[in-house]
Amino acid sequence: MTMPHERSRAIVQTHAFLEQLSRDASQSEEVRRSAKHLLRHYPCESEVLMQGRIQEGLAARYGYQPFLGSKLE
Repeated sequence: MTMPHERSRAIVQTHAFLEQLSRDASQSEEVRRSAKHLLRHYPCESEVLMQGRIQEGLAARYGYQPFLGSKLE
């Protein structure tokens, strides 16, 4: 079972990968352009962790499992 902090870490690492891919001159222009396009709407680390904090607060209050975590552990 994937834990909330693992999901958050995967999202943050994917953002970093897309950034790296968008700057990699060895990739085709199409691949770099696609990575840049995806990054326009992809959440950054601070947004992911903020959403994790919100979800953890709601989970504590209403008793459900959050989807994202506030730490990347």
